[in-house]
Amino acid sequence: MTLQTVADRVGVSRMTVSNAFSRPDQLSAALREQVLAAAAELGYVGPDPAARALARRSVGAVGVVLTDSLGEAFLDPVASAFFGALAEELAPTGLAVTLIPATPVGGHVPARDLALDAAVLYACAGDSEAVEWLSRRRLPLVFVDQEPRPGSAGVLLDERSGGRLAVEHLLALGHRDVVVLTMNSERAAPGWAADPRTAGSNDVARHRTAGAVDALEAAGLAARVYEVVDNRDHLTLPGAQEILADPHRPTAVVCFSDLMAATLVRAAQDAGVDVPGDLSVVGFDDTVLAQTLRPALTTLRQDFATKGRLAAQALTAAIARARTDAPSGTPAPEPPTTVTVPVELVVRDSTAPPRR
Repeated sequence: MTLQTVADRVGVSRMTVSNAFSRPDQLSAALREQVLAAAAELGYVGPDPAARALARRSVGAVGVVLTDSLGEAFLDPVASAFFGALAEELAPTGLAVTLIPATPVGGHVPARDLALDAAVLYACAGDSEAVEWLSRRRLPLVFVDQEPRPGSAGVLLDERSGGRLAVEHLLALGHRDVVVLTMNSERAAPGWAADPRTAGSNDVARHRTAGAVDALEAAGLAARVYEVVDNRDHLTLPGAQEILADPHRPTAVVCFSDLMAATLVRAAQDAGVDVPGDLSVVGFDDTVLAQTLRPALTTLRQDFATKGRLAAQALTAAIARARTDAPSGTPAPEPPTTVTVPVELVVRDSTAPPRR
């Protein structure tokens, strides 16, 4: 069964049948429905995807590099929310979304081998193997929550402002002993950062911490930063317990994420430390967890829908720039840019003036 068979049945050209499958906007709804009904009756499933990709010089798929482990990526509510927003924004474009691990798995190297038109790099190490392979392939790339490479677009959150806003909120409540709890995957074990200004092992952790340290130092206060190995409950818990057991326990903690903040709040409750009476806690991201935790979490809200939309727009623009067969007279695509998404302080019940 071929495209010509369907064309003969309906009495139209091969191009009309092809458009019914690939470019529906070129046909009236009634004609497209007639063509598809005839194809279904004849058992024709459409043009061969591989042949269509060759003709278009486009495979109709984009990659998203989330982290080393795709399974763990979806345990992170922030990564899940971003991916959902990105996929929803890309859906009307017809582009399929393929998840790619940052490192080879089982001897396979998806970043090298998969057919892609472009890729989004989401908060992964800039020197990861996936980034290197995608760059070598000269695919259009969009970097999210990390500095883009030259010639690529970027979508960044205003992390530094978020860290600063968190501390300024606590200072306004009267806190003068504030600890910053962040992550550093280069550590072998959790502990206090030797230099608060260089704490954190990725762009997000460094900028959030730097903003908090800026605000503390501007107020004439010493900055104390505690680092855990990763943003996971079981890795955060020992650090939270050490902060709570410290003879100089702070009156407030600014956390890298809502996930870390929730772990700290639960550890405090288990230790008999009242939140916010004895300890104020601020998270970051405003995930569902921040609203369901008790007490509800004061946090910095990031707009996942806006970030996903901007990443999708940057991706489609990057693909357009990479194509050399644009019709004559078509305006040249805009050069790649980096967009910064603002954050918003959301005050809830986990922060209050200090008792001491």
